Amino acid sequence: MSLQGILGKKLGMTQVFADDGSVVPVTVLKAGPCVVVQRKTAECDGYEAVQLGLVEFIKPRRVNKPMTGHYKKSNVPPLRFLREFRLADAKAEVKAGDKVLVEEMFKADDRVDVTGVSKGRGWAGFVKRHNFRGGAATHGSMFHRAPGSIGASSYPSRVWPGQRMAGQMGHARVTSRSLRVVKVDAEDHLLLVRGAVPGADGGYVLIRKSKKVAQRGKK
Repeated sequence: MSLQGILGKKLGMTQVFADDGSVVPVTVLKAGPCVVVQRKTAECDGYEAVQLGLVEFIKPRRVNKPMTGHYKKSNVPPLRFLREFRLADAKAEVKAGDKVLVEEMFKADDRVDVTGVSKGRGWAGFVKRHNFRGGAATHGSMFHRAPGSIGASSYPSRVWPGQRMAGQMGHARVTSRSLRVVKVDAEDHLLLVRGAVPGADGGYVLIRKSKKVAQRGKK
């Protein structure tokens, strides 16, 4: 199958021991099983893609009528989490109802990009949000955690767009790139990747084959 990714859920972090006895910090991801809900084509939809759904229980009453009809058309059960993956090959033999398993897509030492929603930290100031150094803490400076100048008065006489200021921190789409796959557990549909992954435990993630590795291969 020519798919480049799979859906999953972050279970948490742990550690494993390498052959030389060193400790490797890993994130445990429940990668799949997934099912193809829809095959999109350039003729009908304008682009080549596959809509995947993560197989997990959801009460039928939680699914509205349009989505219920969408699932019945593909002859798949109701699903909670759906995302699309583009297809580079228009002739890929992928159809609705096909199963996607982690062991068919990844193996140890592969590189993956994991996308998730980072933890929300609420409203945060300059120092916490942007790692500003802050002012002096003594000698009556009265300038401890202030931002300093945010724009000149004569020109441009306004605050530049994108100026780093206090505001909402976290709860954003974040991608951790080129993480190494440490282990693939086909029986329990688990994927162990080295390092941290965005989001809280139980959060949904998208796991793709690393783009950086693919670009290096082309060179």
